[in-house]
Amino acid sequence: MPVSSNVQNVKLQNPFVQLPVLFDAAALAAEVAAIAESEWIPHPQGFPGNSALPLIAVNGDVEAEGVEGPMRPTPLLARLPYMRQVLGRLGAVLGRTRLMRLSGNAEVTPHIDQGYYWAERMRVHVPVVTTPGVRFYCGDTNINMAAGECWIFDTWRLHRVHNDAEFSRIHLVIDTVGGDAFWELLARARPHHANPPGWSAQPVAPDARYDPALEFETLNVPQVMTPWELRSHIGFLFTECKPHANLQALQQSAMRFLRRWQALWTVHGEADDARARYESVRAEFVADVRRLGRDIFLRNDVSLASAMHAMVTQAALSGGVFAPPKAKRASPAAQREAGRDKEFDRPVFIVSPPRSGSTFLFETLAQAGNVFTIGDESHSLIEGIDALNPTLHGFVSNRLEAADATPSVSAQIRSRFRAALVDRDGGQPYGLPLRMLEKTPKNSLRVPFLAQIFPEAQFIYLHRDVREVLASMIEAWLSGSFITYRLPDWPEPPWSLLLVPGWRELAGKPLHEIVAAQWQATLRTLLDDLSALPRERVHIAHYAALRADTAAEIGRLCDAVDFVWDRPPAANPKLSRYTLTKPDADKWRKHEAEIEAVLPQLRDTIERAERFATR
Repeated sequence: MPVSSNVQNVKLQNPFVQLPVLFDAAALAAEVAAIAESEWIPHPQGFPGNSALPLIAVNGDVEAEGVEGPMRPTPLLARLPYMRQVLGRLGAVLGRTRLMRLSGNAEVTPHIDQGYYWAERMRVHVPVVTTPGVRFYCGDTNINMAAGECWIFDTWRLHRVHNDAEFSRIHLVIDTVGGDAFWELLARARPHHANPPGWSAQPVAPDARYDPALEFETLNVPQVMTPWELRSHIGFLFTECKPHANLQALQQSAMRFLRRWQALWTVHGEADDARARYESVRAEFVADVRRLGRDIFLRNDVSLASAMHAMVTQAALSGGVFAPPKAKRASPAAQREAGRDKEFDRPVFIVSPPRSGSTFLFETLAQAGNVFTIGDESHSLIEGIDALNPTLHGFVSNRLEAADATPSVSAQIRSRFRAALVDRDGGQPYGLPLRMLEKTPKNSLRVPFLAQIFPEAQFIYLHRDVREVLASMIEAWLSGSFITYRLPDWPEPPWSLLLVPGWRELAGKPLHEIVAAQWQATLRTLLDDLSALPRERVHIAHYAALRADTAAEIGRLCDAVDFVWDRPPAANPKLSRYTLTKPDADKWRKHEAEIEAVLPQLRDTIERAERFATR
């Protein structure tokens, strides 16, 4: 029974398709069992119960989690002879390939593979160790893939996996563009719901004499995408769109973009000196997609703007939509030779007491062209590591010092951040190193910890009038929207915002005194930590200046931290996501009496902060 896919994107007619081969699961499991537990790598985004063993990766590097560059076998694959035979039997050009483990009572969260790398690749699954309690969901269908079977599925539909059993599930997972022998297998495959007469999967037993010559991807991301490939991907996305009033206008914009791109291609091809012209054409189309396409959705419920960015505009020029000028960055080889961090290029952390306006600063700086963020605050990303979770360690506080950055913790933090980063349009990064921007108020108690993990880290201290901050903190506590912990023996209201050292001494005090002590403990710790860093790694931002002239203050900060600013801030910026009420210089007067009562005990810290902010 032939199984077809869309020629412009690997989109299957059926959610699941079984290929007519059956591998020896026991032999595969025996090879996997011989691998030391220490070689398994946690999921880069820290999803509980998810881990992997890279078999084919960029340049054969087990630590390379990207998909851009020559795919080569890792040293581990040489130790797995039957695993190589399985790969050889598929007859496919091999892309990223891993053993993926899902522990008992864990899941792979719902997602759709919409990036450029997966636009023309199939994902092959060979269950190695599994149980009937493992269910693979794709669209409205779910199945159990039995050990040794070989399956592909429609990655363009929403899919997830749940392991309802006690034992780990292990799959061999291969990304491939196919190959002659692979397409022959696919022609004889069966959809999950069909059982054609006489259909069977041919057993493939281990053969000690057989060591296949495997073929690997070498070119997988274009330096400059050809106009023909662009037309193919854009055309596919438009065929997937749900009806929308903006669709015709965006199609016209796409046609202009394709015509201009083709004209450039016929003159310059992949010439480096034409990059700026390509960038200009692409930037205009990106702006149109963002303006017209954000509310257009595809049939799989992905926004057209997100899919267009992930599949088309991000990959049309290798290096990302708005790459920083080459003159400002040394080559990766030069950075390594100089001892630079090859993954995180001078990551920037915004730090301040809570409710100081850091979200507004973060959301504005996140629009810089060369900046990647995790999109929100990093509470679960950091505290999802047991060693850093206050609820598992007696609710001491959110304070973390350099000694807490053990090698294991550091590796997990870096991996989690690296995997979660997206650019300002929601697209995943291509290539390293990355410029990261991060903002979480708890990080004001973690400066030594972050500086240990990220040796090039820079910090922006955001200074704001103490009266405005205290008033906003009181409102946050009263709102009930910022509760962080249910502390033992703590009276109402529940603890909100960051957990400072000495919090137990505040039990039973009036809210304005609790907030004042919380602000003072945070700021004293923060100023001590920032003062211990080299001066060039600390930058000052002023909330009043940010509100008075956003463009000027953002421009100054971008110059200081070397962010590429290629668009003006909005003339009337929207409220940040955590704002409770519209900003007003006199809003603090609602709590004026309580604030004036605590200011004398804060005087030394207030004066120190003012001196630090004007140094």
